[in-house]
Amino acid sequence: MKKILIVVLLPFISLVLSGQAGITESDSGVLRAGFAKADITPAIPVKLNGYASRKTYSEGIHDPLTVRAVAFENGGTRILLVSTDIGSYSAEVFPVFQKAIMDKFGLKESEIFLSTIHSHSSPILSLNSETGDPNNIEYTRTLQQKVLAVTGEALKNMKPVLTGTGRGSSPVGANRREMKPDGSITLGRNPYGVTDKEVLVMKITGEKGNTSGILYDYATHSTSLGPQNMLISGDVLGLSAQFVEKILGKDVITPAFAGASGNIDPWYRVLPGFNTEEGWIPEPVLLATMLGEEVVHVCRDIKDVHPGGMIRTAFAVLECPGKKSSDTDNPSAQPESQTVPVNITVARIGDDVAFVGFNVEMLTEIGMQIKSGSPFRNTFVITHCNGYSGYLPPAELYKEGGYEITSTRFEIGSSDMVVRKALRMLYDLK
Repeated sequence: MKKILIVVLLPFISLVLSGQAGITESDSGVLRAGFAKADITPAIPVKLNGYASRKTYSEGIHDPLTVRAVAFENGGTRILLVSTDIGSYSAEVFPVFQKAIMDKFGLKESEIFLSTIHSHSSPILSLNSETGDPNNIEYTRTLQQKVLAVTGEALKNMKPVLTGTGRGSSPVGANRREMKPDGSITLGRNPYGVTDKEVLVMKITGEKGNTSGILYDYATHSTSLGPQNMLISGDVLGLSAQFVEKILGKDVITPAFAGASGNIDPWYRVLPGFNTEEGWIPEPVLLATMLGEEVVHVCRDIKDVHPGGMIRTAFAVLECPGKKSSDTDNPSAQPESQTVPVNITVARIGDDVAFVGFNVEMLTEIGMQIKSGSPFRNTFVITHCNGYSGYLPPAELYKEGGYEITSTRFEIGSSDMVVRKALRMLYDLK
């Protein structure tokens, strides 16, 4: 049934590929996993990510930022998933971090998922002394060392585990493509627009059943706070992970991942700050708590945990056509003759769990299409993963316009190429 659906949704589109890595796998043996985390809250004022209108340094800390890592291994094949409470690993920064991880720990490209929760109240990362702020460059160098440290700790902590998955639903994310009376699309709230409400949870326990960590995936921007906010915060996804760890216990580590949410914002969005009015629950905290409680409910309902699980991984770079510079308001857009790279990383654990990472802000319709077509029952779609190439909209939205369309670097039809390639890679893991 799924194969028929894929044919209908995805007509043949020629693919331009570079850098396809071979599939690596482990067919047998004991599945092991290890967790680690570290505080990455900046010790100095920094320029904040996400809003070009902000020009000054951060003015304090509302809640700490964290890097969380989980490593899996079976028969010599490994997977490293890193969740970082920052905005994005840019195309400039990611290769430096990736090479450091590969060189120090011998991991392959296909075994690394270096991702962010896309908080717009976190430091901009930069290693460029000509364009980057000195404080942010200092922060980025410190962050690199902490990412390496938690990677090493997670790999060191690996022990035999049992795993189980479950899913829930949350109303925290809302479609933000609001149509005005004149037919134009603006950033706002479209309560009737497409959203992916699924909260996907993977529970990892020790052999005696004690929970050591959980992974969860949800499709929303972390933008409940807007450009007027100058406080450091993990925003909705970061605060939700803090909540889950508080409830489940200090020894449980909970990496959170941003699903396909290029057009999904929190229900309350771009607020000027945390409302301190007496009796008021600040919206970022309220939304994070709602999401976190659903994660905890799902985790506690997962009773079926099992050992083992084949690991297979693959990586590819898909070169998609760049949008004509005359067709976009984005000054970084590529001329028609050039391409925009999409890094696609896929991995499986056992028969029903897969991870697929993309270095783009994928709109939610695309992520839902990938999950629907995947041969794995539980497919974690992870965006802002292994670099950053900007917004990837589905073809049908180009005619509507709006922020995601004017700012994308991708030519229409690129999303179909990405879906087709990602599904082919997932099927090749079977």
